[in-house]
Amino acid sequence: MSIYLLVFFIFFLVIGVPIAVALGLTCIFSVLVTGAFGVEVLIQKTFNAGNSFALMAIPFFILAGNIMAAGGVSRRLVNLAGALFGRMSGGLALVATLASTFFGAVSGSAPATTAAIGGVMLGPMGEKGYDKNFAGAVVAASGTIGLIIPPSLTMVLYGVTTGVSIGEMFIAGVIPGIIICIVLMVVEYFISLKRGYKGDEAASFKTVSKYFRESVFALFMPVIILGGIYAGIFTPTESAAVAVVYGLIVGIFIHKELSWKDVSKLILKSAKSTALVMYLMVTAEILSYVLVSEQIPQTIAASILNISTNAVVVQLIMVFILLVVGTFLNNSAAMVLLAPIFYPIIMSLGIDPLFFGIIMVISLAIGHNTPPVGLCLFIACDIGNLKLESLVKEIVPLVAALIATVVTLNFFPDVILFLPRLMR
Repeated sequence: MSIYLLVFFIFFLVIGVPIAVALGLTCIFSVLVTGAFGVEVLIQKTFNAGNSFALMAIPFFILAGNIMAAGGVSRRLVNLAGALFGRMSGGLALVATLASTFFGAVSGSAPATTAAIGGVMLGPMGEKGYDKNFAGAVVAASGTIGLIIPPSLTMVLYGVTTGVSIGEMFIAGVIPGIIICIVLMVVEYFISLKRGYKGDEAASFKTVSKYFRESVFALFMPVIILGGIYAGIFTPTESAAVAVVYGLIVGIFIHKELSWKDVSKLILKSAKSTALVMYLMVTAEILSYVLVSEQIPQTIAASILNISTNAVVVQLIMVFILLVVGTFLNNSAAMVLLAPIFYPIIMSLGIDPLFFGIIMVISLAIGHNTPPVGLCLFIACDIGNLKLESLVKEIVPLVAALIATVVTLNFFPDVILFLPRLMR
């Protein structure tokens, strides 16, 4: 069965079948060829996979991110970040990363963060003399923070797949997200210092106050989401609906940059994105069922544990696998495929599934910056009219910093688990 699954999956990818469809066809053909069980079982599993209340968070968070992006939020966050860090060497690079962190706490998506901040920052960085490929690399690498800082769609998928609390995943992502923001800013600062990228004049307190007031409603959104969850006011799934309502109020009535006509277009755009994610979710679920029924995850787990039973060593092996897989599959597909395989391994070794969930999210987020499926890379290339090979050269030190950070976090689980334990 494992051979048929691998052969069919590679075949469908090679001929250009979308990943979600390839997963479903792979399962159907493998089951038909081997006769392991009736195909009607896959139909039942497909329905059950989508019949989950927790999955309702996906369309609402996608819609909330689109509403906030279209409502002038990215420009306001860039202005605030510029007032805070624009005076430093490489100030605009630092601004792009900080603004991406702010916006990631609104959108929950790496591609959306890259597109929103890149659209605002790439032009000014070019005008200030920054190498355009370096500017694109900064925007692409910083976009990954959108998956790590809560709310995050990948965290939702991990929670649904493994049963780990989505609310705790959100809280656990705060400190790692901030650490990654700082690490990227430090690397960008030293590169900018070496290349002589100067900062702007220091902003006055009055200017900082002005931009903060303009951004306060955007900054308040993650506070509402996380605060509401831990105050017991609403569940993580309900918080996604609250985010949509809040985004509409801010965009239409406060910022006044959205119209009801715009909202209908955003709903259609979000529905298309949701359909892709949900289809991927249900087809990956039936693949997981086939794998489990044939005890393939147990075989993989035994192979990994034969290498070592040391928890940290096993974690690093799985991180390596995630980094490799992330270069070929998007983070959603990789998460729903690998989480059910890795979950029994970490439980057998006594590894906290909440801690490892964050490690998985970060590792797969890095894949957005590595070809051939580096979505943030392609978005940055499109926005900045850049060549992929030139952009890849500039992003290498930033990706190396991201990898070093996720490897280091494996040795310090308390950094990730501090806030969740504090909130319990």
